[in-house]
Amino acid sequence: MSIIERVDSDLKEAMRAKDTTKLGVLRMLKSALKYAAIAKSGAEAELSDAEAAQVIRKQAKQRQDSIESFEKGGRTELAQKEQKELSILNGYLPQAMSARRNRRSRRNVQSADGRGNESGPGESRGSCRRQNAQPGSITTVDLS
Repeated sequence: MSIIERVDSDLKEAMRAKDTTKLGVLRMLKSALKYAAIAKSGAEAELSDAEAAQVIRKQAKQRQDSIESFEKGGRTELAQKEQKELSILNGYLPQAMSARRNRRSRRNVQSADGRGNESGPGESRGSCRRQNAQPGSITTVDLS
């Protein structure tokens, strides 16, 4: 199931459950996804999962900025509301690779390539990313 299909499905569930917070977030998200698709190539265009994840990251960043602003302004109730919305959005983002999994993957790539520990950071980065890539995933490779 693609991200957009999952958003549509969850939107229907939120309507049935009368969850106003989730419903509002998903409506805004669906609108942002549709706007990005139209901006990409017209009204009938569809976004890939990677492009949809990018739109969701942008929405999450906006929520994070709002949280910081509200906390600076002493508006904790609005900051809490934004935090709830952020947690809903984060549920649609792919999870970043853990540092432990990253190290294990890097070691596997280096041993498979026969380079061992003497290889530089840039040499195994591409192999590591290709091995662990998922559509729309966030891959952070720290080879230091």
